[in-house]
Amino acid sequence: MLNRRTYFIREHVGLLKLSDTYDILDPETKQQIGLAKEEPGLLIHVLRFLVNKQILPTKVLVYRADSAEDPSDVQFSIHRGFTFLRSKIIIRDASGNEVGWLKSKMLSLGGAFYVFDAAGNEVAMVKGDWKGWNFRFLDKLENEMGTITKKWAGLGKELFTSADNYLIDLKQSHAPDKAMLLLAAGLAVDIVYKEK
Repeated sequence: MLNRRTYFIREHVGLLKLSDTYDILDPETKQQIGLAKEEPGLLIHVLRFLVNKQILPTKVLVYRADSAEDPSDVQFSIHRGFTFLRSKIIIRDASGNEVGWLKSKMLSLGGAFYVFDAAGNEVAMVKGDWKGWNFRFLDKLENEMGTITKKWAGLGKELFTSADNYLIDLKQSHAPDKAMLLLAAGLAVDIVYKEK
């Protein structure tokens, strides 16, 4: 799953859902290659009735499609603690080891955050446009490494649900750890930063 350059992320539609689930698809064949499922815990589910979801902690587990939701086959996970001004999201591999983290930028018109590896080196910056729907992966020299583009699902779905679809397109193949960080950053745009 992590040896790819493009991913189509399709959010499941649900009425009054308290957690999100996303299909990770091959954009060319439309075959499901993975599943990202938010699993924040019972207390956090209850708190979401009272408190803004964006400041509460959450955990997202990413599975391969052929072993979806098998706890022993998590590919990687995304963890966010309580957030007030700037959020820090930790990315862990299948063994639970930290492979990096995402840190939101303090002031940004379209939304931006930094991607760091486990050693604390900046891998990329994810920067949004003024509408907040399209994002670019940029290296330290601001060269484009890839894009995250929202794909419109039709008027009915856009008006009556908060379900979003995104295309993550990396300009080149990356080592598995770096690909994991970039895919996690792409998922974090919607799961962690955009969902209300």
